[in-house]
Amino acid sequence: VHVTLEQALASARVAFGSSDRRRGIRMQEIGPREFARLALDAAATGPVAVLYGTERTGLTNEELELCQYLVTIPANPDYSSLNLASAVQVLSYELRAEALTRVDQAPDPDPHIPAPSADLERFFVHLDQVLELIGFFGDRVSTKIMRRLRRLYQRAMPDERELQILRGILTETEISVRGRKPRS
Repeated sequence: VHVTLEQALASARVAFGSSDRRRGIRMQEIGPREFARLALDAAATGPVAVLYGTERTGLTNEELELCQYLVTIPANPDYSSLNLASAVQVLSYELRAEALTRVDQAPDPDPHIPAPSADLERFFVHLDQVLELIGFFGDRVSTKIMRRLRRLYQRAMPDERELQILRGILTETEISVRGRKPRS
């Protein structure tokens, strides 16, 4: 049990949000079969999370922003929302069906291992701070820009080393802007 969703997702390498409600957020949208394939691929490298919203309202924008993928279950367009148990059942079935096709397959010898969610969240905080420091946002509200940058980096699913490089670039940018000598 965790106090926040961010804490619950901290070690997850990939998070999937299951929702019918897009709420204007542009995300990589996938169906249940593609979800099963991607989730099992990711599970070979570390923890994977699947988020379901409440039956009444679904996932919030803030909850969806913590996910790399939006999983939508094709249903009747006049009433496309499923109850929680049905959504869990559909995605569980697809996971099991995909797992059965992989019984005799050898694991990938060199899998891509995305950085843990907590590391990615620290990167987003650092990126926001540096963009503010260099005046990138100007008079614009940073929320929409950061939402798009979040989507970009979540699609890329950087590994831990790639995040270290990006954080190093941000750190050197901070040092340069503040007028201190960079490290040699």
